[in-house]
Amino acid sequence: MPKGYHDRVAFVDLSTGRIWYESYGEAFWRRFLGGRALSAYLLLKHVPKGADPLGPENALIFAPGILTGTPISGSGRNTVAAKSPLTGGYGDAEGGGFFGAELKNAGLDALVVLGQAAEPVYLHVEGKEVSLHPAFHLWGKDPLEVEALLKEAHGGQTRVAQIGLAGENQVLTANVIHDLAHFAGRGGLGAVMGAKGLKAVSARARRDTRPTYHDPALLSTLARRMAGERMERAAGLVTMGTVGTVKPFNLRGVLPSHNFLDGFLEGAEALDGTSLDALGIRIGRDTCYACAIRCKQVVRIEGTGKYDVRPEYGGPEYEGLGALGSTCGVTDPYAVTKANTLCNQYGLDVIGVGVTIATAMEAVERGYLDDEGLGLRFGNGDALIAAIEKLARREGRLGELLALGSRRLSEAIGHPELAMQVKGQEVPMHDPRYKRALGVGYAVSPTGADHNHNLHDTAFAKEGKALKELRFYGEDFQPLPLEDFSEAKVRMLWAKTRERGFVNSLVMCDFVPWTPEEWQEAIYATTGWRLSPKEMLEVGERTLQLTRLFNLREGIGPEEDRLPERFFQPFRKGSPEAYLHREAFQEGVRTYWRLAGWEKGSVDPGRLRALGLEEFTQAY
Repeated sequence: MPKGYHDRVAFVDLSTGRIWYESYGEAFWRRFLGGRALSAYLLLKHVPKGADPLGPENALIFAPGILTGTPISGSGRNTVAAKSPLTGGYGDAEGGGFFGAELKNAGLDALVVLGQAAEPVYLHVEGKEVSLHPAFHLWGKDPLEVEALLKEAHGGQTRVAQIGLAGENQVLTANVIHDLAHFAGRGGLGAVMGAKGLKAVSARARRDTRPTYHDPALLSTLARRMAGERMERAAGLVTMGTVGTVKPFNLRGVLPSHNFLDGFLEGAEALDGTSLDALGIRIGRDTCYACAIRCKQVVRIEGTGKYDVRPEYGGPEYEGLGALGSTCGVTDPYAVTKANTLCNQYGLDVIGVGVTIATAMEAVERGYLDDEGLGLRFGNGDALIAAIEKLARREGRLGELLALGSRRLSEAIGHPELAMQVKGQEVPMHDPRYKRALGVGYAVSPTGADHNHNLHDTAFAKEGKALKELRFYGEDFQPLPLEDFSEAKVRMLWAKTRERGFVNSLVMCDFVPWTPEEWQEAIYATTGWRLSPKEMLEVGERTLQLTRLFNLREGIGPEEDRLPERFFQPFRKGSPEAYLHREAFQEGVRTYWRLAGWEKGSVDPGRLRALGLEEFTQAY
């Protein structure tokens, strides 16, 4: 058995109640590591072509990574994956907090849930074993109560991943809640969990179920290093998190506003972290397992009545402030904080919900959609909150439409041009008119628009840490201006997306500023393996090729590698320099296809063989 692993993947068939375990051997784990690479492999193996994402043939995977549960900052994450009901293709998301580390330290390298329960159930992992339990008493309850009941049943150390009301109702933007305030947010994975009748997965580690490490002293050294250097390396994240970026983006004229029609919103500075502090809304910061950065927001609002929120469900990050705030034209920080807390409590992806509601707001203003008296207009914070309530409950025709996500909503009313989505997943709060290569990354992403496994052009416009670290993999990248759309920029994107695939297989947090050399050290300390830069990128490329294969098999072809038409038009109000040229974008996509071996509308079998993926050459 390799160090750092149990070589133990649990399978549970909810249709029959059968539970079994599989081992794969050291060579397999070195090729896939865990997280995204492992999830892509398992989904291709265990989900048949054409499976209904909300049916029993879909698989739901919880996959820690090689570094999950080690005592270093950023190691508290795990991947949740399934065939996405939102996109119809490969879907995954990462959740932070403590659950992923607890699952790994309870004795599993992954949990694969198959089938569909006839009645509500939950799973508990302890002592390297999975047990199946009835969940009648949990269904319909808020996450806070569910977590308390599971801790009472299995001990206070128990950690919980669960769905809220939205997942139970199979809302297509439902997420999976980790430890109340952390979320595997994108792709509608909470709907898959709800469709399976699975309310929660709980885990409890014991001393005798933790993996052994090759060099525990080196892991401790790395942990102390980041803790000691956290202010030098990540002062902004330590003191403010991501909420301090609203005002700068707005001043640059690139803050997504009014469903991406604008890049500037009057009054948006009220949503910035400095404003949340001044108003007393932001009361502290939270953290994840073993992490010294402490970038998560804790908020409280009391005494306002309709906008009161409790701190247990976490607070808004930049994506939530943008999606529920500026994208919907809402600048009231109390209303946006309340909306974000409702999403967290109900188990909803804030990006998906915010952009979907913004789509509906524009449709109502244009006379395409009946808002059922809600007052669903840009800037109406009360209507925003009411829409979230309707969406989570699938209440009325409007609630049903909102629950389907922006693409299906816009198609249902005959105006697909209003939905800012790629492959069915809503666009995050980074506009491709400002970050051009990121736009290509949105288009080619296997999960639909996603900013986390992508390149942000702003980080590579001048000499600095980002360029130095990308050169680690062997190519002499040079700074390129924001507006650059040359092959050199797309080569950066190709390198970065492979690196992101690797990091999402570790699984490590993007916000902890480890260097590639330190990732190498951490892998060696955990397993004894000395991965070369080439091996690291090969792990990442496996994620790209396997997820591309999955999508091709499900009928999602190259024609879906595109952006909404709106992004080829200038902002009505915003930076006049933020403009995406259609021909340059299309050439960027074609260049990426060539680099990835996707030029012929398929995956080059030679690339698969070179990556040790021969078994998938006939995958579709």
